[in-house]
Amino acid sequence: MSNKTGMRILVAPLDWGLGHTTRCLPLMNTLKALGHNVIVACNQWQRSFIENIYTDIETIHLEGYNVTYSAHDSLGKISMIGSVPAVCNAIKREQKWLADHLKHLNIDGIISDNRYGLHHHGVPSVIITHQLEVQTGMGKGSDRLVQKLHYKYLAQFDEVWTPDVAGDINLAGRLSHPAHLPAHHRYIGLLSQFQGVSIKPNWDGYLLILLSGPEPQRSILEKILWRQVKEYKGKVVFVAGKEQKMPDDIPAHVTYHSRLGGPDLAHVIQGAALVVCRSGYSTIMDLMLLNRGAILIPTPGQTEQLYLAQHLSESRLFMAATQKNIDINKMVAGFKRINGHQALFADRYADHVPVLEEWIHKLQGHRSGTEK
Repeated sequence: MSNKTGMRILVAPLDWGLGHTTRCLPLMNTLKALGHNVIVACNQWQRSFIENIYTDIETIHLEGYNVTYSAHDSLGKISMIGSVPAVCNAIKREQKWLADHLKHLNIDGIISDNRYGLHHHGVPSVIITHQLEVQTGMGKGSDRLVQKLHYKYLAQFDEVWTPDVAGDINLAGRLSHPAHLPAHHRYIGLLSQFQGVSIKPNWDGYLLILLSGPEPQRSILEKILWRQVKEYKGKVVFVAGKEQKMPDDIPAHVTYHSRLGGPDLAHVIQGAALVVCRSGYSTIMDLMLLNRGAILIPTPGQTEQLYLAQHLSESRLFMAATQKNIDINKMVAGFKRINGHQALFADRYADHVPVLEEWIHKLQGHRSGTEK
């Protein structure tokens, strides 16, 4: 049920995997707790995810960017470069979408997670991104050129929020801590879909395979790991990350799930001695909150994930492997569980609350006409 006295806030997460959507959940929960109304702009599968969690949040259809990755590792960067025109067209489409829907939506503010067309001169807008220093994989010159273009897009928003913490002890390294920050920038702490999830402590000591991310690379990694877990000697929980038919050849030592979410997913992560997963930033923030070690396997061609896996491995927070060279038996045997993850960042998952409160206060001033 909507609150007639609360602000109407449009939240629009990017559709590249589910991570942008899951990390918006703490923001949505805080907005609701503060008495405001959340409207989520999303595509069909994002909508299914949201409506499985909330019964009192309005959704409206907004087509995604629909970026795909090459099936060949060596073509990954080329595939991403080739997607730039499609992304630019998507930005133009969502700008038109917003202009067409503004009157009907009657919104007071916009929170966009990496959707660069969702800003309007008449509505205060925020964009969320953790990738301020874009890693192109093609050298510093290309990085600087792309960052300059990126900052032009960011400058069209009233504020830029980064889900990380300021200072030398941070999670995303150079990605979120460039030499020069954009104007109106704020760090908002870490965000996790598991914030506030109440789960009994669990420790079963199994190996958890947690798959996610875009096709066809998700399916390629699934085939590689499925072959290996069948030969693995210990207990395994295998989460495929996609609704699909269960395999016919599930060994006795493997518990198989096509997909898990919410408390069920948090429960299996907490019970794992070690997690094998992609190096998506939202997944990393989830793992840090639940204090679990992991072997990170970046999506081939996704330079952000490649950087994060290397950075976090060098920081000795996680272990990293490539999709081509992953060997579960060898890596599990060589893995030493790193304690103290939670101690580093445990108190940084509520940093977004005062930021949201301050922003809402600005919106109230904007709506009443008192803010100049």
